[in-house]
Amino acid sequence: MARSSIVLAVVAAVAIAAVVFAAYEVSENPTNQMFGRTVVSGPPNERVVALTYDDGPNPPYTSGILNVLEREHVQATFFVVGRAVAAYPSVVRREVRDGDAVGNHTWDHADLIVLDRSQERASLERTDAAIYRAAGVHVRLMRPPFGKRDWWVLDEARKLGYTPVMWSVPLARDWEYPTAATIASRIVPYVKDGSIVVLHDGNRGIVCDGSHVARHVCDRSADIEATRLIVEDLRREGYRFVTIPELLDLGRGAKNTPYPGSE
Repeated sequence: MARSSIVLAVVAAVAIAAVVFAAYEVSENPTNQMFGRTVVSGPPNERVVALTYDDGPNPPYTSGILNVLEREHVQATFFVVGRAVAAYPSVVRREVRDGDAVGNHTWDHADLIVLDRSQERASLERTDAAIYRAAGVHVRLMRPPFGKRDWWVLDEARKLGYTPVMWSVPLARDWEYPTAATIASRIVPYVKDGSIVVLHDGNRGIVCDGSHVARHVCDRSADIEATRLIVEDLRREGYRFVTIPELLDLGRGAKNTPYPGSE
């Protein structure tokens, strides 16, 4: 093959790879609505913010976060993993008792895109059953693990009566074990009216009580202090904290154009 042909082939391959990567990035953007409507934020003219926590329950860290929320008179939304709910039902009971909202984050945090519909349905239904056994409530919010979804994932979730919830503030990458101050600094500057924030109180629903799992895998101590810092900083900026159901209610009552996912 001539040198010029090789160069053209390499350039074409690079261009195709760039297009594929760009398409992937667009599709994985939490605000992307190409696969169907999801909740990504609340009304843009309401000084409110919704704190959400993924991957728990995970004591003692979830309990520490709940203690901060209780002291600050803040309610949040917890997207729980079924296997962790089964291991720590009392934590979910407290979340409901404290007035926090609970959502379904699947049974074992599997990537729903690689599951077929029956597997997705089983994962969500098994988790809902665990939540009901723990706290006596059926939930109607869900968040796909890793934020990964496509037309089939969202369609199946809606058939089960779920409202898919994403987020609007860039992830703080708290799973990399940064300091509390770093987590807060990655959140607070990006909050706007109606924002949805994601933090983590667990790690993919892993149950760390067993000796086969290192305790640091589930360490979310920085998220406890980060919660306090975020609440204090955003309160100074005039924000009020709401759960996802409250955010949806605000959206339904707003006179402005509905935000994505509110319909």
